[in-house]
This record gives sequence, structure tokens and C-alpha cells, in this order.
Amino acid sequence: MSTSAQPQPASANIDQLSINTIRTLAMDAVQQANSGHPGTPMAMAPVAYCLWQQFLRFDPDDPIWPNRDRFVLSIGHASMLLYSLLHLAKVKAVNPEYETLGELSVPLEDLKNFRQLDSKCPGHPEYRWTSGVETTTGPLGQGVASSVGMAIAAKWMAQHFNRPGFDMFDYAVYALAGDGCMMEGVSGEAASLAGHLKLSNLCWIYDNNHITIEGNTALAYSDDVATRFIGYGWNVTRVGDANDQEMLSRAFKVFKATTDRPTLIIVDSHIAYGAPNKQDTSAAHGEPLGEQEIRLTKLNYGWPEDAKFLVPDGVYERFEELMGQRGHELREAWIAKFGEYSREFPELANQLFKMQHRRLPDEWDRDIPFFPPDAKGLAGRDASGKVQNVIAQRVPWLIGGAADLAPSTKTRLTFDGAGDFGPANYAGRNFHFGIREHAMGSILNGMSTSKIRPFGSGFLIFSDYMRAPIRLSALMELPVIYIFTHDSIGVGEDGPTHQPVEQLISLRAIPGLTVLRPGDANEIAEAWRLIMEFRHQPVCLILSRQNMPTLDRTKYAPASGLAKGAYVLADALDGEPEVILIGTGSEVSLCVDAYEKLTAEGIKTRVVSMPSWELFDHQPKEYRDRVLPPDVRARVSVEQASTVGWQRYAYRSIGMNTFGASAPLKELQKKFGFTPDAVVAAAKEEIIKAVGR
Repeated sequence: MSTSAQPQPASANIDQLSINTIRTLAMDAVQQANSGHPGTPMAMAPVAYCLWQQFLRFDPDDPIWPNRDRFVLSIGHASMLLYSLLHLAKVKAVNPEYETLGELSVPLEDLKNFRQLDSKCPGHPEYRWTSGVETTTGPLGQGVASSVGMAIAAKWMAQHFNRPGFDMFDYAVYALAGDGCMMEGVSGEAASLAGHLKLSNLCWIYDNNHITIEGNTALAYSDDVATRFIGYGWNVTRVGDANDQEMLSRAFKVFKATTDRPTLIIVDSHIAYGAPNKQDTSAAHGEPLGEQEIRLTKLNYGWPEDAKFLVPDGVYERFEELMGQRGHELREAWIAKFGEYSREFPELANQLFKMQHRRLPDEWDRDIPFFPPDAKGLAGRDASGKVQNVIAQRVPWLIGGAADLAPSTKTRLTFDGAGDFGPANYAGRNFHFGIREHAMGSILNGMSTSKIRPFGSGFLIFSDYMRAPIRLSALMELPVIYIFTHDSIGVGEDGPTHQPVEQLISLRAIPGLTVLRPGDANEIAEAWRLIMEFRHQPVCLILSRQNMPTLDRTKYAPASGLAKGAYVLADALDGEPEVILIGTGSEVSLCVDAYEKLTAEGIKTRVVSMPSWELFDHQPKEYRDRVLPPDVRARVSVEQASTVGWQRYAYRSIGMNTFGASAPLKELQKKFGFTPDAVVAAAKEEIIKAVGR
């Protein structure tokens, strides 16, 4: 059925008609928006069409069916390719509660409003905004790197959940990449790990068109990509013409038949339109074709030259006949099989259901330890490792690892059966990401979109290598757990290259990311209790390398106050405080030591532990004003990090305004003013200044 009274193209080949529909929708949407990239969607339309119609196991009526194949558009600037496919396949929308709704994910009106406010077709594909988008892409390389996480998740879930006769997970992951993705270092990191792990369910399709924004890739790029990927341990095949449906089909069949390694399909293409022999690169650069060029191109396709957003008779039906019917049958069979599985393996079925809905097992937090008072205390990393191991035994899908630093970050799961993930044991729960921080972050995102609860760890200073995936975790509202240890100049002798200064404030600047820097072992236990309840937000858990005293909670306030982001830990003995000391992490105990000195001198002092700015800022104003009364004008923050941003809470900050230095910790604390006497002196000065405020 035609969507309008517009003249129909003169074509007897329904598949070619469908491919050209994808192309013309992309041209029209970009032209109407006067913004976007039509060239790559036009060039890759035959490739995507072949994959979606012949191979992709995806039910448009249920785009979050757990065992669906994943399609990742790593070249996110080609978003109109994906939006056109989602529209033509009539993919349904899904709400945040994982309920499939009746309306289309991408109605035709949203295609017409491409790149406009509130359209389901933003400039780059956005996860949780447009159903059918498996991960947010745009920063090149992130999509292919995240696809490795999706493939890892499939392997792990297959080993954990599958039983003889019940293959609940065996999905494949396809990612469409371009020259830019291949140039970005993160794709190399991720491809190297994927080859090492022998992820045979992973297929990357490389659009080898030799074009980037500055022009031909020969300006800056001459890699032999095939040889490179063979070196990574991949199977590599090539299709010499992106329009050759037979060769494309053969390449995907080769992937399906390859059982011992991931596959790279190199597809040669060029961006061409208008006259048959014309080639131009402008459409790769975010520029519309122009009305005249669009008319010439449509004439070349046998298309009505003035028709806009035309979906010819038979195209919707062709998608329903091939992808729609195949996906529906596969999903229905899976749902029926899950019913049998639930009767045969009720405990596993319950786990699967809860994992897919981001819920926690009953009594998951039953054995979280309480740490007794201890002046010597525990390093933050050690306390966290103890708590994490307890929780992981009750939440089987809490899995992850480190960028070669698990012995230092204390994130290894050590209980019986935890094991190491790898080709010999895809059920292992400890991951060795290697020295690949950037790829680790992207892979965690891919794992999380598959509903696993992943964690990844490293030193806080190396969070700089992971900015892009951490930011995307927040943008996608994924509950990824980033664990960063060695959180301050407390690293000591390693010196300023390893001592984070600006990293805390840079992470706090990311919208939607919760940063937690607990002050003792019991705050760390409460942090984990809080983190595990998150369903739609990532967290950075910031931990010390050095010991922190475990505070006496019969004398000071309960650590459960952490859930509010900041709480009164110790208060003035009589009446309103004259001065408030605000600390995070290892500096909380420093504030407590200063509090005891000030109190002994008769100075009314309050200590506020503030492990999370974000959580505190979300509390009602009444609570915030109780913790930090506006009329108490003497406030001192103490944190071994940049003082930027503390002006929101304190009038004076003891912190870092330079890089650190290489020396034993106690010498560094004295040099930079992190001693009880220095805090006491600052508090007294602020009390005097407050009179004039």
C-alpha cells in the first residue's frame, strides 16, 4: 500500500525498490533538515538491506527480545540509514519499563523532522530515545567497541543460562563501521581483545570508501586493514561492490559458518549519486545534496523526481514478509521455549527475568558486612573488594574486571566458581581487559545494554583514557559501575603522573553520572548497597589506596547517611556550629581529627561527610539547609583534589591547586596542608572571617 497519492517508481524488482527507498528517505530527510550526511546511508543501503532482510534475527514487534541479533551503526553520522530501516520494518516503541507499546518507534513524521527538537530521529542514534537503537553512537569507534561487549554478554549468558535442549542465548552482533572508526585507537583495542577471546558471534562490516571530512583517506591513512585484522586473529573476507547482493549474502554466510573467531567483512563502496558516473564527497561531510542533485539522483533510480518521503507500494510488505515474519517466528519460539525453561529450571529462569528487567535477587544484600571501629582501618580498595565479593555471590550477573590492575584495585571475584572469562570458559566472571582502559569502558557499555551488570576498574588517573565511554554511559542511562582506586596524592612515591588532581571534578561535571568517594569501610558498604539499586545511572566509585580509619558509629552518625550524598557525621555538642568541616574519602577522618581538637578548645564544630555532590544536590532544600545551614558562614572543605567547584558548599577549600609530587604520603600531606593542625587553623580563620560576611 502506498503512503500517498504520489506517482510510483517504475521498478519490477521489489528488493531494489526497497533499497532505493532507504536511499531516497535519507536524501529527503537530510535535505529537509538542511543538515546531515546522506552519502553513507545511500552507499550502505544495499549492505544493510541484505543483512536485515536475509540474516538479522530481529522482531520489529518486540525490539528488546533478549535473544535478538544486535545491529550497531558505529558510523553514527549515517543515522538516516538506521532510521529508514526502523521505519520501513515498522519497529515498535518500548517504554522505560520494558513494555512494548503499539506506536511505531520511528513514524514517517519523525523522519520528516530529522535532527529537529523532540524528533525520534536525532542527529546521531540515541539509546533509550529511539527503540531499535542498540547503543548511542557518533563518537567514532565507540559503536564497534561496544559491540564487543554485546558479543561478550552473549557468550557469558549462553554459558550461564543455556542447558541441553534450551539454547536461550545464541545471538549474533553486527556492527557497521567506516574509515573513521578504523582510525580511532579504541577500535584497535577492542578488536585485539575480541580476537583474543575468539568471539565468533561478532561481525564487523567495514565500509571501505576512502572518504573522511578532509577528503580522501590517503591524506592520513594507509593501513592494510585486512592484514591488521588477520593479525588480531579475525576471519577477514571482502566484498568488492556494496551493491552485490549475492556476494554480500555469501559473506554473511561465511560469518555464520565461522565458529572460532570474529569476522570482518570489508565492503568496497563509493559515495555516488546524480549522473551514473559522478562521484562526490560532500555528502559524507554533513551537507545536503541540494534539490537539483536529488532530482537527478531520483531520475537515475527511476524515481518520481519531485516525490518526497515516498514509500512505494510493496516496500513495507517486503520488510514484513522477510525480516518481520522470520523475527516473529523466532521470538515466538523463544517465548514458548522460555515457558518450558521456567518449569524445568525455575531458579535460572527467575535470574534471567530479573536480569533482563534490571531487578535484583531477593535478599541480595543480606550478607553485606559491618566493619567494627578500627583506628588503623582499611584501604578503600580492600573494603570495597570484601563487600563486592559478598554481593557478587548473590547477584550472578555482576561481572567485570580491570584494565590489568585487579591485584591493585582489589576487584577480583575470589569465591569458588567465579573463574576467568575466556575462550576456555565463557562462564567466568573475572575479565582481563588488558591495558585497554578506553576499550574497557566501551565494552562495559555494550555488556550493560545486554542487561548484565558490569564493573570495570583502574586507577583514577587513568579515567582520562575513558572519558568518552563514561560520558556515553551517562547519556544512555546505563548502570555501569566504574571502580577507581589510587584516588589522590596518597599514591605517594609514584608521583604526579599517577596522582589525580583534576579527575574528580571532571567526572562530577558529567550530567547523570554519580560520583561516590566514601570516607571509611562502612561508607563503602553503604555505597555498594546504593549502587546496586541503580537501574538507569552509571556510578564512579572512588577508593583510596591507603588505609582509612574505620569510624566508631556508636560515637558518630550511621554510615547510611551516605545515601543522601552528605550527612552530619559529628556535630557541635551544644547549639548551632560555629564552623563546618566538609570532607570526602580519606579526608573525612582528617576532618574528624580536627573536630576533636576544635571541640576540646570549646569551638562548636560540625563535620559533614560528603561522598557525593550529585546525590546531595538532589535532596530537598530543607534537608540540604539542615546539613549546611545558610547562616553558618564558616565552612571549610577538605579534599585531596582540585578545589574547583567547592565554592558551592564552602567558603574555603583545602585542596590541590597544583600537581602533586613524588614523596612518601606523610611528607606530601604536610607539604600540601592535609594535617589536623592545618585544618584547625583554617577553621579558626574562617570563623573570624565569617563575622564580616
